[in-house]
Amino acid sequence: MKGKTSDSKLKIIPLGGLEEIGMNITAFEYEDSIVVVDCGLAFPDDDMLGIDLVIPDITYLKQNIKKVKGFVITHGHEDHIGALPYVLREINVPVYATKLTIGLIEHKLEERDMLRSTKRKIVKFGQSINLGKFRIEFIKTNHSIQDAAALAIYSPAGIVVHTGDFKVDYTPVFGDAIDLQRFAEIGKKGVLALMCDSTNAERPGFTMSEKTVGRTFDTIFSEHRSQRLIIATFASNVDRVQQIIDSAAKYGRKVVVEGRSMVNIISIAQELGYLKVPDNTLIDINLMRNYPDEQMVLITTGSQGESMAALSRMAADIHKKVTIKPGDLIVFSSHPIPGNEKAVSNVINELYEKGAEVIFQDVHVSGHACQEDIKLIYSLVKPKYSIPVHGEYRHLIAQKNIAESLGIDKDNIFVIKTGDVLELNQDGAKVTGKVETGEVMVDGLGVGDVGNIVLRDRQRLSEDGILIVVMTLEKHGNQLLAGPDIVSRGFVYVRESEDLMEEARLVVEDALDDCLRRNISDWGKLKSSIKDSLGSFVWKRTQRNPMILPIIMEA
Repeated sequence: MKGKTSDSKLKIIPLGGLEEIGMNITAFEYEDSIVVVDCGLAFPDDDMLGIDLVIPDITYLKQNIKKVKGFVITHGHEDHIGALPYVLREINVPVYATKLTIGLIEHKLEERDMLRSTKRKIVKFGQSINLGKFRIEFIKTNHSIQDAAALAIYSPAGIVVHTGDFKVDYTPVFGDAIDLQRFAEIGKKGVLALMCDSTNAERPGFTMSEKTVGRTFDTIFSEHRSQRLIIATFASNVDRVQQIIDSAAKYGRKVVVEGRSMVNIISIAQELGYLKVPDNTLIDINLMRNYPDEQMVLITTGSQGESMAALSRMAADIHKKVTIKPGDLIVFSSHPIPGNEKAVSNVINELYEKGAEVIFQDVHVSGHACQEDIKLIYSLVKPKYSIPVHGEYRHLIAQKNIAESLGIDKDNIFVIKTGDVLELNQDGAKVTGKVETGEVMVDGLGVGDVGNIVLRDRQRLSEDGILIVVMTLEKHGNQLLAGPDIVSRGFVYVRESEDLMEEARLVVEDALDDCLRRNISDWGKLKSSIKDSLGSFVWKRTQRNPMILPIIMEA
């Protein structure tokens, strides 16, 4: 082993998840072995019109498919497991994760009929798995979903500790606190590199325990005994749901769970023993009308203002079974994810307009480590190199500053970009190249069939609309038999712009006559001539640039 250290290097290749929130996936490569940590999706930006979700480009893994030994997953959030059903179709290797995480992955695979074709293995904390030249140990951490793991990745070049998404919670709602002792023991062995969660690296202090939210809920329940409670939170935060159920049972309320993702995760968590629900507490949404408001609490999705989530549908009066009434108390048990602030604000305004009372302060704690927790992990692990991960660029820089403040040489801190190949061993580390990465867009059943050109067309259609020019030409002669007719969609309202449309028709007619006079019968040239003349006429008259689609038929 020792002899090998100098010639072979460990390659760390992030294929997604850096400089963004979401789509986490990183390849670790040593000689003939690749292990992939996480395989997440991202949600589309506002300019990705009609796109449902975004998954990573895995070209590099496909090119090296013989080396890929397996996927190792840190926890069950969408930005870490969401792309698995798409990626496993092309790279069918085993998946390793803790019990709840595997439960959530299996649910995804079952929906797509992939359970039989995918190997999966539940790994316990403290257990190790051997994958090619790697040995990977799962270490217990805390996060806003249970069963989150950090990974110690042992390779002949040295040990890399990957924290996954984590916080330090000494009093978790379920299970044990983070295994700080194990981090320290691995730190004593000598750690080559630490890849640490940067999401809250800008925030000073320690992250509060999840238990503190339970106390807040208790207060809310005791102070609002006569109102119906509707609490919106992240579907995956099983501990948060547990605390709401505990308070509901204590104050004699029935609980309804609403929102597809919430129902799925809660039933999986209950089945696997991560959620304890007292008998006769959970009721079906259809039975809600049998109970007075003061005996009801609804736990729902939609805390991020997503337009199709249950709470947003209630606020917009389009939910089939729940109508917001004056006197309802709505609790937002979450912080808006960056970029969602406006959507959340709109939902809150709609709720106030319906006479509801809204609480959105102090009913959430983060699942990510703040600065002091990050410092604690660094001082236990004592890495030679620091590689900040998970977060936008500013978060990665904030962690770089923390690492420097702890005495790590700034040449040993690597703020790398998606696609960079970082090669490292005990003798040194440097970025030696780049691999192909990117975003693959999923729209309905189509994966990757919508690219930048299609999006650009959608953008143009959404901004300026389309004009369709239809005409019929004689088969062998150059004679116009019918048309040209112009159909407008999303450009102007035809009934109120008859003059403009008539003038446009004349412009097309002139362009056609001109071509036919010069014996131009090539359809391509005819079409581009129509596009050019109609385009410049429309721009002069309206300063708009609609898509122009000429259609020529033969008779």
